[in-house]
Amino acid sequence: MEISRRKFIKGTVAIGVTLANSQLLSGCGTYNSHDLATMELGKTGVKLPRIALGLGSRFCAIEKEDEALDVLTYALDNGLYYWDTANNYQNNKLGVISEERIGKILKDRRSEVFISTKISAREPDQAMKQIEESLDRMQITQFDMLKIHGVKDVEDVDAIEKKDGVLEIVHKMKEEGVTRFIGFSGHTDPVALKHFAENYNFDSMLMALNHYNPQNGYKRQEEVLPVAHAKGMGVMLMKVIRPREKDASLQPKDLIRYALSIKEADGIVLGTDSKEVVKSNLEILKNFKPMEAAEMDKLSMRLSPFYQHDGLPWMENKYQDGNWA
Repeated sequence: MEISRRKFIKGTVAIGVTLANSQLLSGCGTYNSHDLATMELGKTGVKLPRIALGLGSRFCAIEKEDEALDVLTYALDNGLYYWDTANNYQNNKLGVISEERIGKILKDRRSEVFISTKISAREPDQAMKQIEESLDRMQITQFDMLKIHGVKDVEDVDAIEKKDGVLEIVHKMKEEGVTRFIGFSGHTDPVALKHFAENYNFDSMLMALNHYNPQNGYKRQEEVLPVAHAKGMGVMLMKVIRPREKDASLQPKDLIRYALSIKEADGIVLGTDSKEVVKSNLEILKNFKPMEAAEMDKLSMRLSPFYQHDGLPWMENKYQDGNWA
């Protein structure tokens, strides 16, 4: 890890350190939920909308820049202020970088947004470079949430846990005020996710909803959610409407309600590619009522074939989340 990079980051946040420390204590910015359904993210003390604005592949596929910025502005103006991105969320074909788009809004409205980003690098120098890059792209001095991106398996755990490695870096970033909170995300191996939930003081976990390969028996919902929830971590779910890839008769609203009705989860991250999607999600939150157990069981039976499907690329260990097209 290069000392110069750490000094750079400390210098970047020096001007805003007093504000940063006060936010760490109070646990809030100038957020406005506009009466949407909210939750407290684990032990963070921060109240957030139960749906986070996912700014990954779908968002990066919006071709017109003014349209993309309009989506962000409309979401924020109507209470969706939890934004989820990552350093490697890019559409190479279109030349779109998610964090750069977000920065065009944050430069004027930073205090109104809870911004969560992720670093995918496992080498210390590269991880520090990504952190610097993300701060610069989004024109900010502090993250609200910084996550280790895409935890895969036990081998990946070893890489993350190396001395002076990524695990130590994200904890140090929290200590130095570069980020208010820290977490990790994962799509696959429940053993690896459970390991981090059990053994470290992370504030949040972002996990793909119980999609598993029958050959390896991945059951994240049963094996990981209870551990993270009991630890007091904020639990966010993703990929919740992906079952429609195999069964188009499934309705997005039903899948979203199903995910929001899982007791151990605080909220979900939903990909966004239009203002119409934002409007639909706003309606769901404004009128949200948890599913009854019988309704949950019925939908769970319909989802079973999808959960056991082994042909979806983002369910495999080799999957890389980001740098699309």
